[in-house]
Order: sequence, then C-alpha cells, then structure tokens
Amino acid sequence: MVFRTKLIMAFSVVMPALEMAQETGKLIAWRKKEGERVIKGEPLLEIETDKAVVEVEAPADGILAGVRAVAGADIPVGQTIAWIVAPGETPPAEDESSAVPVARGGSREKSEPAHSATAGVSTAKSSAARSAKISPKARRLAKELGVDIAAVRGTGPGGEILAADVQAASTASPPAAPAQHKAVNLEVPTSIGRLMAERTTQSWTTVPHFFVTRHIDATALNQYRERVASETEHTHGVRITHTDLLVALVARALMRHPRLNASWSAEGIRHHDRVNIGVAIAVNDGVVAAVIPNAQTASLAEIATQRRDVAERARAGKLRPADIADATFTISNLGMYKVDAFSAIITPPQAAILAVGSIADQVVAVDGEPAVRPMMTLTLSADHRVADGARAALFLNDLAEALREPEKSLT
Repeated sequence: MVFRTKLIMAFSVVMPALEMAQETGKLIAWRKKEGERVIKGEPLLEIETDKAVVEVEAPADGILAGVRAVAGADIPVGQTIAWIVAPGETPPAEDESSAVPVARGGSREKSEPAHSATAGVSTAKSSAARSAKISPKARRLAKELGVDIAAVRGTGPGGEILAADVQAASTASPPAAPAQHKAVNLEVPTSIGRLMAERTTQSWTTVPHFFVTRHIDATALNQYRERVASETEHTHGVRITHTDLLVALVARALMRHPRLNASWSAEGIRHHDRVNIGVAIAVNDGVVAAVIPNAQTASLAEIATQRRDVAERARAGKLRPADIADATFTISNLGMYKVDAFSAIITPPQAAILAVGSIADQVVAVDGEPAVRPMMTLTLSADHRVADGARAALFLNDLAEALREPEKSLT
C-alpha cells in the first residue's frame, strides 16, 4: 500500500457529532486493527448515534495506533479514541488527568456525592452502587427500568457496567407485579429506538405543529414517471420512483417558499441557501432520514441514484455521517404501504415535513362530471413559529401545480 501524503504530525480520531444535542456515540466496530495502515477516506470504524449506525472515514493516511476504546463503548462526542501516525511514530502520550477507562473511551467519571441510604437498604450496598463503574447510558437505563446497580455484574473492561448488563439484569430479575395485575412482556428498545421516541416526544410537545392538506390528481405525475423511468433505467441504470419526483419538485418549490426550508433557533429564524431533502427510510430499529443534498439543482437521475444508494446503506447499517446530516426539509412517503393519508411529526430544527399517502383511483368531479382519477393526499406539518397557515397553503398550491405539470416544472 502506497501512502499518498507524508504525515508530519499525528491525527486524532474522535467521536464525531452528527446532529444537534448528540452527547455520545456507541462504538460498534473497528474496521482496522491497531498497527494496520489506513488511507484517508476509507472506512475506519462504525458508530451508532441517536439516528443510525454510520461509518466514519479515516481523517488521514498512516498507521492506526493508540486505540483507546473497544466495541460496545459509549463515548462522549469529541473524545479522542485513537491516533493515525506516520510509520515509526508513536501516538501522543495520554494526559493522566483526562485518562479514561478503555471501556468507554470518554472522560473519567466524577465521583458522586454521598447520599444517605434509604430505609431498608444497607450502607454497604449504597456505597457499592455509588462507586460502581458504569456508563452514563447504563445508569440512565437502570433508573428507567428500576434495576439496582449494586446487584449488576459488569462485563465491560475493568468490570464496568454496560447498558447490555442492565438490560440482562432487568430480564433475569423482573420486578414483581402487583397481585391485581398480570405480568407482561417488556420489549426494551434499542438505543436508536429509545432516542427516536425521546426526540419525537420532544418535537410534539415543544414545536407548535399545524397541518395543511391537499388532494392531488396524480394523472400527469404517473404518466411522466412512466416515461422518464424507462429513460433513466436505460441510461443510468436506476428507475425513477414517485419519491424521486417528489424530492425534485418539492425542492424546487421550496426555493420559492424559503420559510418552509428554514429552521427555528433561539436567535430567530435561520434561512438556508440550499435545499437538503431528508427522505424517511424504514430500517429495523425505526426510521432514518437519509439526506439528498442540493436537491434544488440535482437532476432526476442524480436524485434517484443517491436515494437508492443511501437506502441500501441504511438497510445494511452502513450509513456514512454525510448521509444523515444537514437536512432542511423532510419527506415521509407511506404510499407503498397503502396508507391513504397521515400527519408526520416535524424533525427539529426543520420547519416542516411533508407526509405522502398512496395513489389510488377515486371518483372525482371533472368539468362538472364524475370521473375516475388516480388521487393522492399530501399533508404538510409546519412549525407555526416559522411559517403561518397562509405561507403553508401557498407552498402546497405551488406544489400541487408542479405535480399537475411535472415536466414543465423540471425543465
């Protein structure tokens, strides 16, 4: 293997921050071993964030050295977990004041203040619980499940208690159910599922949602899709879907309605100069919003290729950080599941999300006469702090017109 550049200093490998409010990431696996050569840009490790499992690329050419974290560790964002050095170079010495147990790869836990033992609990047991080495995620999970930390045996390096240990203890020794209730099975969600539940709850309870709905005749959309799908499949090897068309048409409409492509912040309404469309994709642990960047200028073939590639990576658990970063608007299409219509929850700090139902034949009035047409329902969820009802309605009007004449709108 030939190095493309010569290293003049060691490069640190840190736990990246892929989204707002992310505090930690879970190290799933190293793609390289200590002492192996790596090339800048190739997959180096896999991490699990609040949204998905993603691949992190090597920041430089060199030798992987000074690995400080193992698979299964929960690591604070920004924490150095390894180094990439030149051949023969040694990684920087670790600062003892900030050294961490290798199980977490994060900062050393501060000792907690002593608390008086509650009635019926021995002082020794309380002391053991306070001094136990335990990851922040495991501590939160133990509190939620009512698991006694002092009774949990840690399987992490140095006896650290991991989230998996807490889950195992909860399953092995479930709390006794009251006599008047029957015992029930408890499904403990994955970290992605748990964080998704927390984020949707936070959005629903803090963002002032309102909803605007339109029923659209999809005749022209279907006809245009059938024609361009064959062309792109022949020339680019990818078939256009309704979602691809929606991404292109929505992105172009958003350029005329910037408030729906903006974000709410403490300082005010933040406008974006490009449209990055998040496409909701169902995976085993929940839903991932994969991002099509600069969708306002991308061709249908480019959108379809990106959507296909990122969907394959999402379902394989091989997403890259860029795949889920910086979405400014989201489309959630449940039409393939035969859903007529639904309302989606906004993903903060985005200002809106478009929910798309199935296309189905309905009897509608055409020029005063009953006729059968393929109809679809679009529901826009919007943040009332950023856009009002009139702005949302005008955006849907423009989008409806674009769907009636998709070829004109995309040329």
